[in-house]
Amino acid sequence: GLDHLKELGITHIHLLPCFDFNSIDETQPGRNAYNWGYDPLNYNVPEGSFATDPYDGKVRITEFKKMIQALHKNGIRVILDVVYNHTSDKESAFNKTVPGYFYRHNADGSYSNATACGNETASEKFMMRKFMTESVAYWATEYHVDGFRFDLMGVHDIETMNQISDTLHKIDPAIFIYGEGWTAGSSPMPETLRAVKKNTYQLNKIAAFSDDLRDGLRGPYDNVKAKGFVSGKEGTLESVKFGIVASTQHPQVNYNKVNYSKAPWAAEPFQTINYVSCHDDNTFYDRLKISNPDASEEELIKMDKLGQTIVLTSQGVAFIQSGAEILRTKQSVANSYNSPDSINEIDWSRKSKYRDVFDFYKSLIALRKHHPAFRIPSSKMLQGHLKFIDTNDPLLLVYQINDHANGDTWKDILVLLNGDKSEKHLDLPAGKWMLAVDGIKVDEKGIKHVATKITVPATTAFVLYNLNK
Repeated sequence: GLDHLKELGITHIHLLPCFDFNSIDETQPGRNAYNWGYDPLNYNVPEGSFATDPYDGKVRITEFKKMIQALHKNGIRVILDVVYNHTSDKESAFNKTVPGYFYRHNADGSYSNATACGNETASEKFMMRKFMTESVAYWATEYHVDGFRFDLMGVHDIETMNQISDTLHKIDPAIFIYGEGWTAGSSPMPETLRAVKKNTYQLNKIAAFSDDLRDGLRGPYDNVKAKGFVSGKEGTLESVKFGIVASTQHPQVNYNKVNYSKAPWAAEPFQTINYVSCHDDNTFYDRLKISNPDASEEELIKMDKLGQTIVLTSQGVAFIQSGAEILRTKQSVANSYNSPDSINEIDWSRKSKYRDVFDFYKSLIALRKHHPAFRIPSSKMLQGHLKFIDTNDPLLLVYQINDHANGDTWKDILVLLNGDKSEKHLDLPAGKWMLAVDGIKVDEKGIKHVATKITVPATTAFVLYNLNK
């Protein structure tokens, strides 16, 4: 697994909850039970079922530290998924300490439930805020964790999240914080105070997931059979453009036509996490199979490559679900939180079967690393260098990143995205163009020279660069 991650070239690994959670009986390792771990019990100690000896408290601590140390030695930073928004039940240590204080309540005194888990914590209360801040600081200092992903971050208040960010950035200026900018239900806390996606611009050095781009590419979350841009769905172009500019302000994006967000919500590109799949839904490949039941495997792979090319060439932060690089399947089980290995496993035999897909992902990651034009740090710089080219085609998206953006060695970069099931013909801007990505392979030295006209095959992304200096 570690060799695979190194070969792929990723920079960070996001671990699902590793603190002590309630659903697995640590004393029964033979039961082969599994759970994602979104049912917190003890926040400040690793989960015992992951340890070789759950009965010796030192073992889980030592082994967890050794794991992080090994990842660090191999150049991979570690992000923990944290779940402070609720507890596994109402008989938590919080309630045994000060009954009711650490939770939000409805007007009738019942527990509010913005988490869909039976309760929600009250981050705005002084001692809950203090607990959360000290807890993440402990993981950052004692275990040398490099970042945190906040589950249902929208349940927490903006002030608490900013205090957490300030504390963590004093420990490690490069620490990475992001979360889900939504809730799973209504909350008594006013939306204006919540760390939801639309308020991301008020958050200090904190990013949020872009479901706008995700669903623009694959189809809406609430209709698994619906299609997105990569499957030829019209009306998705502005949502994809919104993702390409990392949810920031850009004069060429029509926000009224973006699927979910009718205004930019990120102040800077780094505040957006772009992705097409994560753990808590269908894998991208499964979703494509469900929404395109008549598509051949070859066609599905083209859709997959197109979607991930868009993610890995968009501004902001690129996020990939583990195993997507070998077309991971969960047998169409979306909410696999307690499913067995037969569903949640990463089937390593798929690496040899889909080696071309793995190599394509690997090369796209390398391309992104080598070319800072795909990682523009500010919205002002982005507006100055990234220009969309109007094609008058609802499924052909073209844009150019100009003038050695962010110090890139390539003078100009041209990205052509064809979501249609038919090829497209277009004239190229003035320049001496070299094709670097053709939907089949990635070659930064160049696949072929292209003159003034180009044909983009169906369901394909092209990336070209200008040889002129």
